[in-house]
Amino acid sequence: MTTNFIGKKSAAAGGWGALKSCGKRLLESGAPLSGARTLLKANQPDGFDCPGCAWGDPEHGSSFEFCENGVKAVSWEATEKRATPAFFAAHTVSALKQLSDYELELNGRLTHPMRYDRASDRYLPVRWEEAFAEIGAILKSLDSPNRAEFYTSGRASNEAAYLYQLFVRLYGTNNFPDCSNMCHEASGVALRQAIGVGKGTVLLEDFEKADAIFVIGQNPGTNHPRMLGDLRRASLRGAEIVVFNPVREKGLERFSDPQDKLEMLHGGSTSIASRYFQPRLGGDMAAVRGMSKAVFAADDAALAAGLPSLLDRAFLAEHCADFDAYRAAVDATSWEAIEDQSGLTRAEIEEAAQVYLKAERVICTWAMGVTQHIHSVPTIREIASFMFLRGNIGRPGAGLCPVRGHSNVQGDRTVGINEKPPAAFLDALEQHFGVAMPREEGHNVLAAIGAMLDGTAEAFIALGGNFARATPDSRLVAEAMGRMKLTVNIATKPNHSHLMPGEVSYILPCLGRTEMDLNSKGQSQLISVEDSMSMVHGSAGINRPASPHLKSEVAILAGIAEATVGNANVNWQELAEDYDLIRRHIEATIPGFEDFNTRLRKPRGFHLRNSAAHREWNTPKGKASFYTGTLPSETVHQRAARGENRFALQTFRSHDQYNTTVYGLDDRYRGVYGERQVIFIHPEDLKALNASAGDRVDVVSEYDDGVERVAKSFRFVPYDIPRGSIAGYYPELNVLVPLGSAGTESDTPTSKSIMVSFRNRRQAA
Repeated sequence: MTTNFIGKKSAAAGGWGALKSCGKRLLESGAPLSGARTLLKANQPDGFDCPGCAWGDPEHGSSFEFCENGVKAVSWEATEKRATPAFFAAHTVSALKQLSDYELELNGRLTHPMRYDRASDRYLPVRWEEAFAEIGAILKSLDSPNRAEFYTSGRASNEAAYLYQLFVRLYGTNNFPDCSNMCHEASGVALRQAIGVGKGTVLLEDFEKADAIFVIGQNPGTNHPRMLGDLRRASLRGAEIVVFNPVREKGLERFSDPQDKLEMLHGGSTSIASRYFQPRLGGDMAAVRGMSKAVFAADDAALAAGLPSLLDRAFLAEHCADFDAYRAAVDATSWEAIEDQSGLTRAEIEEAAQVYLKAERVICTWAMGVTQHIHSVPTIREIASFMFLRGNIGRPGAGLCPVRGHSNVQGDRTVGINEKPPAAFLDALEQHFGVAMPREEGHNVLAAIGAMLDGTAEAFIALGGNFARATPDSRLVAEAMGRMKLTVNIATKPNHSHLMPGEVSYILPCLGRTEMDLNSKGQSQLISVEDSMSMVHGSAGINRPASPHLKSEVAILAGIAEATVGNANVNWQELAEDYDLIRRHIEATIPGFEDFNTRLRKPRGFHLRNSAAHREWNTPKGKASFYTGTLPSETVHQRAARGENRFALQTFRSHDQYNTTVYGLDDRYRGVYGERQVIFIHPEDLKALNASAGDRVDVVSEYDDGVERVAKSFRFVPYDIPRGSIAGYYPELNVLVPLGSAGTESDTPTSKSIMVSFRNRRQAA
């Protein structure tokens, strides 16, 4: 049995390990010196926004603000390696399919527009004008605009996303499946119900004022490492950080800041979590309800003793609806049910509640560990209700903070990438452009895949991303992509979605975030993005483009739009020549963007006003609304516990990847090296299976729809995770996530709650 893929874990997140990893990635890029110079402009007022995560930038924008994953993202994009027409001539699509995600993207930047030739099974170079003309002709030939799907990745700028939605709506559809559908859709749905706006209410500065920070279902060390700096500073000044996460994550335990000279010199680190609780998969809602139950009990005791109420009674009376119904729902929930579903003891939950009660200002932050369950929307409603109890919203140092993934996933939604567009937005577009807009609700990701499978959809265009690898049910999605009359992928590097061509298939190479975007006059173009704190700021690349044949996302979209809908209503090339004109259209049609061009050019940009942060509630009742429902009748963990050889699986990232982009094969925070096909499992569960570390198994999805879903040959890694819960990396395990299993109201794939079993176990050679 070989187990040498399991090695030493980092003692803390960050530190010398992060610096070594940064150096390694810069060397692999082929241009370490230029890469290092590029990093000096990351997240700077006169530079570019990091193409990684959506964590906010500090007010003191002169600071050297980047992280290990930012270095990986920048060096991955700024690589000297090129996927030229010669590369595609040397490899058939069938041969490229045999490469892993890591091996495929390692071939470097795309340099020319390419069209698939089925006879040779190769991509061949094509002129931009020919590509635009054929794409436009096929789109116009469809008998309904609703037969086309228009996907958006969160890397697209506000300008590109706005132009995209405008083109597609002028074409005649609201089919906008986008990456939000697969990550934070539940946050948007739940927060709109609870507070009237689908975004978080905090600013980055609030982390400097909070007395307690609750981190639920989130791993900042891997997914948004710059957040660790803010958590570290909060910890050092005495703020309590309470973590709820099934998996022990190094970044939530200790962090060594590579930018702290003394800490690096002495090999020290800072403790992050003051309390770390490990609920079972899907048990977060029960844990939060348990904290509310403990808060109510403490308040009852205080009142009985003649002491002031521990609740913010003034806030509840003036700003909240359904408080009494929520109290009744909490009272009706037994501690037995809470403990069984959460996997935590009453004492642990009461300990967490005491931190909340002692803190004057509390922030609650969460990510996809919360949003990718069937009951994610009720869970986030429960989080908001818990925060209402002591008025922890709409004041400094307190609030709700969903942390988005990709750098502009929030901005894309703000500027109109939405399959369910608000009527007010469509009204504004119609008034401004003088053209009727489609009103029929469009397709999200799961609906788009369904339409592709049943033949309703015939064309698929992707603005960035790796759709086929990011989505669930990988085998069915590959089948769906192959049925298309047209597939178009706008991208910087080759990925597996490009290897599932339809009848006509194009790869259109675009500029990266780090590269100069020059118009025909040689003038530099500025784009904008919105971070998780609703800050909108500018970004301008500084590197020479990887190829003279690249176009910007805006220019590519303008070319497709002109060939499809013409220039009668919009002069597309004029907008592609001057992004200020696009921003004037945004200013005229979307509230909050007044004086857009002027404010964007100020250091750090500007903040989009959040009504809930000002205690203005755009809900049906005009108030912050408590959740009055029950706990889920059963979580996937509880269902799995009833059977033999049944486990609740969550997928997550390794430390050497971002979304579907795999930078390397190591996960040093979890002690895994050179291997991605692994299953993290509790040692006692491993013993009960009569298995050992390194044993290989096939993982089988236990979803009762008659479809066999198997992930073959994965190796066991003993890990600190609740019994009955297991974890592994996506996209490799996406094959196990059924299309039919989605969040109630959010329609998000349930990638954090998949019931599986193991079979065909054998000893690793």
